[in-house]
Amino acid sequence: MTNVLARPKIAVSVVFVLALFMSIMDAAIVNVALPSIGAEFGVAPTGVGAVSVGYLVSLAVVIPASGWLGDRFGAKRVMLAAIVLFTVASALCGLAGSFPQLVGFRVLQGIGGGMLMPVGMAMLFQAFPPQERMRASAILTIPTTLAPAAGPLLGGVLVDSLNWRWVFLVNIPFGVIALVYGLLFLRGLDETRVSRFDLRGFLLSGLGFASLMYGVSAGPEQGWGDPLVLATLVLGVVLLVALVITQRRTPEPLLALRLFGDRLFRSMTGVMVLTMASFFGVIYMAALFLQDCLGVSPLVSGLSTFPEAIGIMVGSTFAGRFTHARLGPRWTSVCALLLVFVSIGSLTLITSTAGLWPMRIILFVLGIGIAHIFVPAQATAFTNVARRDTGAASTLFNALRQLGSAVGVAALTTALTLAGGQHSQAGDVYPYHVAFSIAALIALLGAGVALTLATRKPSVEPQVSV
Repeated sequence: MTNVLARPKIAVSVVFVLALFMSIMDAAIVNVALPSIGAEFGVAPTGVGAVSVGYLVSLAVVIPASGWLGDRFGAKRVMLAAIVLFTVASALCGLAGSFPQLVGFRVLQGIGGGMLMPVGMAMLFQAFPPQERMRASAILTIPTTLAPAAGPLLGGVLVDSLNWRWVFLVNIPFGVIALVYGLLFLRGLDETRVSRFDLRGFLLSGLGFASLMYGVSAGPEQGWGDPLVLATLVLGVVLLVALVITQRRTPEPLLALRLFGDRLFRSMTGVMVLTMASFFGVIYMAALFLQDCLGVSPLVSGLSTFPEAIGIMVGSTFAGRFTHARLGPRWTSVCALLLVFVSIGSLTLITSTAGLWPMRIILFVLGIGIAHIFVPAQATAFTNVARRDTGAASTLFNALRQLGSAVGVAALTTALTLAGGQHSQAGDVYPYHVAFSIAALIALLGAGVALTLATRKPSVEPQVSV
C-alpha cells in the first residue's frame, strides 16, 4: 500500500489537488464572510475589500518568481514550504485581533498561495509523460472548478452556523494532510538548477502585476476615475511594458517570454486567459443575481451555482477521452467556447419571476463547455515546452491566468455598475443581463483566439530544445 501511495503520479496528484483546492476555495469563501468581518472590526463596506485585494496583490507579486524558486530550491521543498506558509497564515487570519492584522496575514497567505499553482503544475506535468498530459490536466479540473463552487456554499454554512473566523480555520485540515502526505510520499522532486536571480525582472514583474491587480480589483468599488486606481493602472502598464523590453535583453530572465514564440503555447494561454475572465466573472455575478433578483439566501445561491462544478466534472471525462482526441485542440476549444457563449447568453433570458431550475440547467451546460477548454488547454499548452522549461512556462501560464480571472470579475462588476446595478431595485434584472452579455462577448473573443491554433492534433511527444 505504501508503494502505491508513493508512486510519483499519485503522490504529486494528491498533494497538489489538496493544496490547490485549499487555496482556490479560500479566495471564494472569504467573499461570503466580508460583511461579518466588517461588522466585527467596525470597517466600512468600501474598506473591508482590503482583505481580498491584499491577498490578490501579494499573489501577483510572488507568482512570477515561483518558477525560479522551484528550479533553484527544488519543486518538493518549495511546494511543501508554500503549504506550511499558507496553512500557518490561515490559522493566523482566524485568530486575528484587529483588521490590520487580518490584512497582513492575508498578504502572508497570498505569498504561500502564489507559489502553489505554478510549482504544483510544473510538478504534475513532470510526473506525467507527454502522452498522459490530458489525464494530468483532467486532475487539475477537480480543485480549479469544485473549489470556486464549493467556497460560497461552505462559507455560507460556516458564517451562519459558527462565525467568519472559520472560513480561514477550515484550511488547516487540508494543509496538514497535504503536508504530511507530501513529507511521507513525495519522491524524486528535489532536482535543482542553479541560475542567477533576475532581481530587476522580479521588481518590475512584482510591482507591475501587483499595481495592475490592485487597480483592476479596486476599480469597480472605488470608481475607475479614482486617482489611486488610475495611478496604479498606469504604473502597472508602464512597469509591465518595461518588463517585456528588459526581459528580452536579459541572459537569464525571470520570465521566459521566448516561450510565447511557440504558437501553441501562445494561443492556448490566450484562450485560457479569456476563458477565465468569462467564467469567473459569470460565477461571481451569478451568485449576486440569485440573491438580488431571485431573492434566495446565500446558502441556496451556493447550491444553485454548484451544478456548474458538476457539469465541469462530467465534461472533463468526455473532453479528455473523446472530444479532444477526435477534434484536436483547435476545434475542441472553438466549439466549447461557442457553447459557453450560448450558455452565458441564455442567462440574459432569465427574469426575476423565473424559478431556480432554468439557471441551474444553464450553469450545468456552461460547466460542460468550460471543461472542454480547461482540460485541453492545460495539457496542450505545454506540448512543445522542454522539460527544463516547465517551471517557467507554468509561471507565465498561471500569472496571466490569475490576471484574467481578476479582469473578468472587474469587467462584469463595472458593467453592472454602469448599467445602474448600484441603484436598481430588488428584482431588476437589466444590469445583470448587461454584465452577462459582456461575459458572453469575452467567450466569443476567446473562440476567435482559438481559431489561431494549428488544425492538426498535437503530437504526444514534446520537442525538447537544447
